[in-house]
Amino acid sequence: MGKSIIQLVDELPNDSITVKALKALDFVAPGQWNNLVGFDNSIRAITGESDAKVIQKIRDRAAFLYQDSQQGYQTAIQLYQVIDKADVAMGTAALANKVGEKISFLSFLGNITPKADTAQTVDLLLKIAVEIIAFCKLNGIPNPNPQEFANSLSNNYQDAAMMRMSALVCLDGMLPLGPDFLSKIHQMISGSNAGAVAQNPAFTAVQNYLPGSNTSDKFGFITQSFNAVQGWMNGLVSKTGVTPQAILSHVGSFIQIADDNLDFVAAFLDQTTNYYEHTGIQTVARRLILQAHTLVKAEIEQEKQSSPQSSSSGGQSASGYAVGQTVEVWDEDDEDWYQATILKIKKNEYFVNYVGYGSSDDDWVDASDVRVRDRNSSDDNGYAVGQIVKVWDDDEEDWYTATIQEIRGNQYFIHYLDYDSSYDEWVDLDEIS
Repeated sequence: MGKSIIQLVDELPNDSITVKALKALDFVAPGQWNNLVGFDNSIRAITGESDAKVIQKIRDRAAFLYQDSQQGYQTAIQLYQVIDKADVAMGTAALANKVGEKISFLSFLGNITPKADTAQTVDLLLKIAVEIIAFCKLNGIPNPNPQEFANSLSNNYQDAAMMRMSALVCLDGMLPLGPDFLSKIHQMISGSNAGAVAQNPAFTAVQNYLPGSNTSDKFGFITQSFNAVQGWMNGLVSKTGVTPQAILSHVGSFIQIADDNLDFVAAFLDQTTNYYEHTGIQTVARRLILQAHTLVKAEIEQEKQSSPQSSSSGGQSASGYAVGQTVEVWDEDDEDWYQATILKIKKNEYFVNYVGYGSSDDDWVDASDVRVRDRNSSDDNGYAVGQIVKVWDDDEEDWYTATIQEIRGNQYFIHYLDYDSSYDEWVDLDEIS
């Protein structure tokens, strides 16, 4: 069994080459990152809580959430760890190649290791793909979506997550490949095929996480991922004016580096740092702590409530949903279901926090707009008998709430809530959500 999130955060170093390198890059993402270590310390810093009992509750709830495979936290950690281990191997290969180029009697190394530029490019591309997959896991997005990630990167990324992406641009893009690293990546992508990339050790390490049924599909996802974020990367460089020399100067002020050759430094940092895993653990811990804090606050508030309008004992409604439960909530504007956590219950209404969104989006929703899915008993389309769905009515041009009574292939016999059985009918798959 792997380590708990509490162990992982508690074991993060206060000082290391990784920490020094990240501190050196503060000029690229000013004030975005401080090296938050220790789980209880992280709880206090992130939530502002000081009550020892509340902190313990948050700690316990976070540990429980981390063990829930449906949440995606463990998978995200695995992704960050796997790519960093592969990064060390790539750094070793790149360093050997550079040594072979510089020292003539070791030139044979260049024949048995990949060219440094190619190795660094593949490493950067795979880190982008891994970041997108981890982001989707943490936000309950079932299929990796590069464009949705790119939108969040531009609008919502901050703290350790922002530092991780900034370090990616600096340490895996500009420092080893130069100021024109984006055009070099384009050339590499257009001049390579899926088979060539598949031979890369880093690709082998993460290929099982990449979407697609074959190598060509996986290479397509990698390319799509880069295309989605290159605008942000270019914008970061333009906004900060960062250069390879500036990076070397700042890193050199924290780490004593004997050789000022940029590609040597880049390969050295690949070998000696694990910034993806380090900041990845901090990102996952922050998300866990915030979610756990929200749930603990709701539980404490529920315990305080004793008015006739409050829900039945135990925080459970007549519909069977409970405080702290993760459900799906219908959004009328987007005409889609979103994952949310129930914070409060009042008669047939639920106050929910949407997974992946801040408290400003918390809202009261009607019971008819809430459901849970039993994935184990669902058909191939994700539906099951007894499940609440929304049914589209062409005549009224509106969605109606119904429950599935029977399933035959791609047809569903449904009963509309608040209507008698005379309205029950068969509907096609494309009429329900």
